[in-house]
Amino acid sequence: MVTHSLLAAVVNLDSPGRYLHWSIFTISEANLVLIAVMVVIFGAALTIPFPHGRRSRSTPPGASPDADAPTSAPRHAGTSADDLGDDEDADMWTSKLRRRALGALPPGKLLPDRQPAYVASWIYVFGVASLAALGLAIVSGFAIALGGTDWWHTNPVGHFFNSLHMWSVEAFMAFLVIHLWGKFWMAAWRGRRALTWVTGVVAFVASVVECFTGYLSQQNFDSQWISASGKDAFNAVGVGAFFNLMNFGQMLLWHVVLIPVVLVALVGAHVLAVRVRGVVHPLPVHPVRGRAARRAAAAADAAAWRGPTRRYDIVKEATVATLVALILVVALAGLLSSPDVPPVTVSSWANVAPADFIATAASELAGTSETATYGPPYNNGTGSIQRILFSPQTIVGVRQPLDAAQTFVLGPLSRVAPTDPTLAAALDRYQRASASTQTAWNTAYSKAVTHVTFRNGNPVVPAAADGPLPTMLGTETVLARSGAIDADLLANHAFYGTDFTKPLLFLEDGEYFSDAGTAQHLSGTQWGVMNETGSYPGQPWLWLYTLWYQVHPFDTSANVDLIAIYLTGVATILLLAVPFIPGLRDIPRLVPVHRLVWRNWNSHSGTSGDPGG
Repeated sequence: MVTHSLLAAVVNLDSPGRYLHWSIFTISEANLVLIAVMVVIFGAALTIPFPHGRRSRSTPPGASPDADAPTSAPRHAGTSADDLGDDEDADMWTSKLRRRALGALPPGKLLPDRQPAYVASWIYVFGVASLAALGLAIVSGFAIALGGTDWWHTNPVGHFFNSLHMWSVEAFMAFLVIHLWGKFWMAAWRGRRALTWVTGVVAFVASVVECFTGYLSQQNFDSQWISASGKDAFNAVGVGAFFNLMNFGQMLLWHVVLIPVVLVALVGAHVLAVRVRGVVHPLPVHPVRGRAARRAAAAADAAAWRGPTRRYDIVKEATVATLVALILVVALAGLLSSPDVPPVTVSSWANVAPADFIATAASELAGTSETATYGPPYNNGTGSIQRILFSPQTIVGVRQPLDAAQTFVLGPLSRVAPTDPTLAAALDRYQRASASTQTAWNTAYSKAVTHVTFRNGNPVVPAAADGPLPTMLGTETVLARSGAIDADLLANHAFYGTDFTKPLLFLEDGEYFSDAGTAQHLSGTQWGVMNETGSYPGQPWLWLYTLWYQVHPFDTSANVDLIAIYLTGVATILLLAVPFIPGLRDIPRLVPVHRLVWRNWNSHSGTSGDPGG
């Protein structure tokens, strides 16, 4: 109890959140506050004076003019002829690789102690701050792994580490977005630095996928909702057949193994690209006009920096950034904790909303539910197929076959029928009946169930020409309330049983699950996947994807998931291709935010940002 009280949140954010409405936009106050904080931090980084360090006006003879500038002679000694491969082993592959690596990235560039004098703005801090927050996210994830996947649900210490993990991820994504903003307005792709920009954007996309799979791996209500809602978009483009959002075990392994390896490799490549090419030179204060002038400016951007430098302690900066990020994350975790609304189960559904459960079970048996008519990858229905010119969903086909009537009703009942003669007789009668008779029974029961009443907590459906269905679905309700249906829908999965596709599809067919999501402000009309339960911030970095669901006429289109995926994909490609698209790449020159970044340099140097000034 003492431990729990010490680790409990000081501020309770589990209470229902408040939402603001403007035009087509509906957003929670928590998300709005998070975005506002990011904008304020970005503005502060642009305007708050940066501490002045020692500046060197000239380059010492024989030394590299700048630790970040490409050079064949490292600033620091210690690279011998043997190191460079200039010996009798120079023809060896190993020696050639080492010589090329040291030529491109000597120690003085890998761990520089000098930066160009114009690197004097808080905007430059957010790159290393992102790395620090990423490190905290990885370490806190290790801590969660020590206790296992259930630890943070059941133990206050585990929950505290989960809070550390969540807030380190929020900090990482916030710092990363601010870093991306800064680099865009600095036109950081100039001077043959396009690869630096591309690796950074790809790392950002990988970070979004990493965070997304993290939310899917939680096995709480939020992860249920995100997986059930997001699966339609993934199914529409044919990916859901292989990347199953409702298989929490698959998502967990992607989150802790596959994507982190890719993300760390991308981040490493990005950092190396920065070290090899150096930080981008300042944009000219005045626009460059004329083809010859633009060519000269481009050549100057790619040339080595020959101007003054300033001291730069990269190890100290990384240490301080990590400590600041750690203090921030620990404070947020201790004060605000993290959300963990329990998941919805078939048992809780049948106990809390039995009428909805019985009606849904009847629709599964009749083959009229959303799942029964869905289409690929579950069956050959057409109810949820999306098509723009062609349908990737139908090309992939049925990869996760599911018969709704058999899976949700007939299968569970048949497994208990041997111990229940009445149920066995009802099942036998139903299965021996012709298809037309079964349809007539289903139709009659579906009409009668809308008038269901309850006596001592048990459902009473008005009499109708529905054959054995009252017995079958009455037993189905009893089984569901006891938890037997939950167990049955997972029992056929060997080993860990982490694939929740069947129970989630069953839940999604009813109204209870949808009502619970709407009550938590998670429905698509309120930015869906952006929101978190309670008053916690969600995932504002997904705003571009969720935007399309609010824009008319997309919001009423049967192909809205395909539209959202395609338009988000186009926007991502445009972001990647910014360095290569005339007009788009010129926006930072036309909107001079860069003057705030380099205002100290421009005011003290008396130049227009020319590296030869």
